[in-house]
Amino acid sequence: MSKLPLADALFLVNESRRTPMHVGGLHLFNLPDGVDDTRFLRSLSEILRYSEDLRHPFDQRLKMGPLGALGPMSWEDDDQLDMDYHIRHSALPQPGRYLELFALVSRLHSTLLDRSRPLWEMHLIEGLQNRQFATYFKSHHCAIDGAGSMHLLNSMYTPSARKRVTQSPFSQAAYENYKELLQAAHPRKVRPREDEVKAVAELLREQLGGAVNVGKALREYANVWLGRNTRLALPMHKSPRTPLSAKITGARRFVAQSWDFSRVRAVGKAFDGTLNDAVLGMVAGALRRHLQAERALPKDSLKAMAPVSLRASDDIDSANAVAFMTANLATNQKDPAKRMRVIQDSMAAGKEQLSGMSRREIEVYMALTQ
Repeated sequence: MSKLPLADALFLVNESRRTPMHVGGLHLFNLPDGVDDTRFLRSLSEILRYSEDLRHPFDQRLKMGPLGALGPMSWEDDDQLDMDYHIRHSALPQPGRYLELFALVSRLHSTLLDRSRPLWEMHLIEGLQNRQFATYFKSHHCAIDGAGSMHLLNSMYTPSARKRVTQSPFSQAAYENYKELLQAAHPRKVRPREDEVKAVAELLREQLGGAVNVGKALREYANVWLGRNTRLALPMHKSPRTPLSAKITGARRFVAQSWDFSRVRAVGKAFDGTLNDAVLGMVAGALRRHLQAERALPKDSLKAMAPVSLRASDDIDSANAVAFMTANLATNQKDPAKRMRVIQDSMAAGKEQLSGMSRREIEVYMALTQ
């Protein structure tokens, strides 16, 4: 039995029927040549259902503390694990377009995960046009974040179309194999023994400096409310109401759109920025045009929560390694180039706010301010 860290438990505390706290991923694949889709997915399902020696958290369920969701909570082994419940096989209605796929995923993503069971599901979906099939993986944010989910699914991918999946990605064996590959690709420097004392000293200095670093970040947080910091964006500071500010329900509608990756990345580079900057610019422009069409564009800019990964390249053990920054979308700025500059500046201010803090310090800061 292992305790649930505070940062992970907050996803459970903040969950309701209207605001589910699970994450999901939809992946599309081409079927191998000459195979029947139903038989292929049935075989894949049998491999995924193999339930011996599963890795954490796929064989563990939540154990509530004496205060319920307020904790302290922990993970315990599920001695009645039902893999038929967690691995599901669905077929789309004809004609099997993306429209039917998105409708199915919308329903799947709208339902809360059962807290009496391990907090994950995987759906194999057949019946797509053009000899394709899909997988939809859903897990609670307290157990695994988006980057962790990608690591999980990557452990069963292969660049060879002829190579078949032989291990369940939920197994300890697949986890160990994938971890070896990551460590080979990202080797860590090992400290010699004479540096161990220095390493301990650095750790103590980090612990003592933690309160100072968090204190500095909170001071800048307060300066925004006092009008002394105009670069840093905060969630509730000058957030205008729009027709999008209505109360939400638990229902979700999933849609997807494809863009040329190189084109979007080129936009970011043109502004000496990143792919993420370009995506935020696209979102900002779309929101501005939509609200203008509705004659509801507010004077103050809209904002967006932007996730920031704290996960090391070879870290597949952490349940969550993510922080959140608030981006100023500059929807009150008519010129797209100037809008991009404001977005980049607000993101830079957010990164400066988190720079110099350890992962634990960032988690404390997020818990106090989000």
